[in-house]
This record gives sequence, C-alpha cells and structure tokens, in this order.
Amino acid sequence: MTVARSVLLFILAAGAEIGGCWLIWQAVRDHRPWWLAVGGVLALAAYGFVATAQPDAAFGRVLAAYGGVFVAGSLVWGVVFDGLRPARTDLIGAGICLVGVAVIMYAPRH
Repeated sequence: MTVARSVLLFILAAGAEIGGCWLIWQAVRDHRPWWLAVGGVLALAAYGFVATAQPDAAFGRVLAAYGGVFVAGSLVWGVVFDGLRPARTDLIGAGICLVGVAVIMYAPRH
C-alpha cells in the first residue's frame, strides 16, 4: 500500500506543479488573463504540500525521484493540453526517467 500511496502522491504533485507552471505560461507567454497566473501560483504552493506527504522522509530522495515524474508528466500534459506529439526519443527518455524513479524510491536499501 505504501508504494501505491507514493505513486498517487507523485501523480498529484505532478498535476499541481505542471498545471501551475502551465497556467503561468498561459498568462505570461500566451497573454491570457492575469488570474490564470494567480491560479498557477496557488497550484505550485499545493505541489509543495503534496510533496511533503510522501512516505519517504528524505527530501533529496523524494525531489530527485520527482524530477523523473515531472519529465514524464510534462510530456503527458503536453499531449493532453497542447497537442504535443512526442518523438520516440521523448518517450524513451521519459521511460528512462521513470525507471530512475523506481530505483530511487522503491529499490531495497541496506
């Protein structure tokens, strides 16, 4: 159950961080309403709190692993919200990152 909870938290954190960045991008780069940036800032704050709920207490480990989730999640976000068509190399790179996440977070430690 701990791994399932951890994976769910990574997904929620990715949604908050990537979504927050995307909202700010929309407001600043795409000249959309300013309140989207405010929503982005709130989503980024939520990300910070979600990340602290990870069962592993090592900040560096959690954030290092989250980097891989962010890479893969950003590509998924791009497909869903921006019509991105990832190249094969994008998908391979994201897969490598997710393997890294699994090793960092879930491999046995001595």
